[in-house]
Amino acid sequence: MTEDTMNIGSLARQLVAEQSDGRMIVAIAGPPGSGKSTLSANLAAELGEICCIIPMDGFHLDNETLQARGLLSVKGAPETFDREGFDRLLNDLRAENAEHFPTFNRDIDSAVENGGTVPNTASILLVEGNYLLFDEPGWRDLAPKWDASIWLDVPEKILEDRLIQRWLDQGMPRDKAIKRAQGNDLVNAHRVLQKALPATWVIPH
Repeated sequence: MTEDTMNIGSLARQLVAEQSDGRMIVAIAGPPGSGKSTLSANLAAELGEICCIIPMDGFHLDNETLQARGLLSVKGAPETFDREGFDRLLNDLRAENAEHFPTFNRDIDSAVENGGTVPNTASILLVEGNYLLFDEPGWRDLAPKWDASIWLDVPEKILEDRLIQRWLDQGMPRDKAIKRAQGNDLVNAHRVLQKALPATWVIPH
């Protein structure tokens, strides 16, 4: 079954069927360019008001901090995120103590504090990000927090094409878009693919 032909309705029904008392927190993970945001949006549309999408990208460290740490050129790598802050949010979401969460605006290349709101009706939270099933110190500790998980398995060549197009869509010249995708994004993608933890469902391209 591929991401394009999968039955979103069937997957949504499985999530609802597996939900027990309290909130269900579902990880949607995969390398950059794998289609996590698209899948999350499609699932959320199917699930309706009981669903809320929580993007890990809201925990990008700001550019000033990354510059000071010498990490701005590798923005998007695991070490360029506030993992501890993300972990605290997950705990608060589980305890139903979080009303807001940060989001990320690609146009301004910056996180937006309290950019998203968790509606009172939300009982299934779709958390999407590159490193949710990532077997490296600290990140692997997130795995027990998921009630279920979805991994998007996409070949690196397709990832490369998508990532180049992403930068082109941001107005970057083609030569710079290729350099950015190959020099940073695909490095992160390869790292994620090599260190992927098991998922409840794996969706191949």
